[in-house]
Amino acid sequence: MKFLGIIPARGGSKGVKKKNIRLVNNKPLIGYTIEAAQKSKLLTDFLVTTDSDEIIDVIKKYNCNYQRRSSKNAQDKTPIEPVLVEVLENITKQYDGVILLQPTAPARTAEDIDNVIQMFSVDKNVACVVSVVELEDIHPARMYTIDKNMLQPLQKENEKKRRQDLAPVYLRNGCIYAITTKAFLEHKKLILDTKKPYIMPESKWINIDTERDLLVAETLLKHYGY
Repeated sequence: MKFLGIIPARGGSKGVKKKNIRLVNNKPLIGYTIEAAQKSKLLTDFLVTTDSDEIIDVIKKYNCNYQRRSSKNAQDKTPIEPVLVEVLENITKQYDGVILLQPTAPARTAEDIDNVIQMFSVDKNVACVVSVVELEDIHPARMYTIDKNMLQPLQKENEKKRRQDLAPVYLRNGCIYAITTKAFLEHKKLILDTKKPYIMPESKWINIDTERDLLVAETLLKHYGY
């Protein structure tokens, strides 16, 4: 199957300025994702979609293809779907599927990318795959809302259960979103109602939205040898 990897890298991040090109262990953040895509054996092609000249200058050092994003698809609240449509409309080659690889979730390897592509090859009924990590102590049974200044459990029936007695729950870790081109163009959604999980270890739960996240990422990426 032919899969296109798409790395979205908008220039105007607010929580962390110039987030996609900030140095993390002396490497631009986006570099982790580009290198994983370059090492993949099953990705047919990949590119970066960006509106930023600074980001383009950085990715050129990786000999990475890019597509300049339109201003209307580079706003704070622009959903990812129009960005993917724009990419697909501006390429001539046909692909069986697309994989979104967010630079802000750098803890994914070429092997992870290839494992996901293989899921589509093995089972022709698979149309959408989302990477997740299993949560342990961070579980809805330990979570609350506040009503009239009183804690209200999200799962009252599980509030007092031991961790080992709780059913597993999973969190999207942002590393990989994959979908067949046919399903994406039909539904105009990246995450379908029916989707398969690609379960990754908790060590691959790194999602960068704040300066604190960057500090955590530096430690984890160095420790696990990314």
